[in-house]
Amino acid sequence: MRRIDYDTEQYQHYARGRALSEPQLRTWISAFEAVLPERRPLAGLDVGSGTGRFTPALARAFGPVTGVEPAVRMRETAQAQSSHPDARYVAGSAEDMPVPSGSADYALMFLSWHHVQDKPRAVQELARVLRPGGRLLLRANFRDHHPLPWWLEHFPRGVEVDTSLFQPLHEVIEMFTSAGWRVTGFGTVTEPSDATLAEVLERLRLRTLSFFAQLDPDEVEAGFRSLERAVAADPGAPAPLFSEPLLTLERSR
Repeated sequence: MRRIDYDTEQYQHYARGRALSEPQLRTWISAFEAVLPERRPLAGLDVGSGTGRFTPALARAFGPVTGVEPAVRMRETAQAQSSHPDARYVAGSAEDMPVPSGSADYALMFLSWHHVQDKPRAVQELARVLRPGGRLLLRANFRDHHPLPWWLEHFPRGVEVDTSLFQPLHEVIEMFTSAGWRVTGFGTVTEPSDATLAEVLERLRLRTLSFFAQLDPDEVEAGFRSLERAVAADPGAPAPLFSEPLLTLERSR
């Protein structure tokens, strides 16, 4: 996988390209609530928090949250747009988090696991920062459980390239369970959406998905030409929904 420097490549458009509507946020918060302890407040970590699209919502729902993000400009955007006093952002990564040991009740990694360079080290670091019994909410794509969006097939090698970015589910589970974690849940979440095909195309043009960095420029242009022809046939049609996997793991007690 080609590494992406978010301080130079995507930070300007990331918040707009990856924004979630309030119904989408509520759907995810409900999914997280279903696998977290009932007591409040909960201390949380948003690992790979990016521009903070989840961090304030987590703070509103569960309690104080620390967003951990390595990219300076992504953090700056998150801080500038922060809408909750209990959401803060620090420099760090899944492999190295500047927070005390055993200080968090849960950690969320939302589409950031595939960016982790040293995954075994991240498994240990996540265990360090969580309290015994703490939960990791891992919204990741898996090579064998991949929610292929409708637009992906328009790009040359699209499915092949995108699935290659991710580990198989069993490999991720083995990595954690061999380090003492246990699986407490696996399921899918379907985001509601009222977006049209044309609106999805406009967001894709911002190229804030790491997928685009793995294609050569000719493949990207060919894909957008194909996608534009398809959308032109019925631009106001509702965009198809798809279900996204959520794996929940518990730190050993």
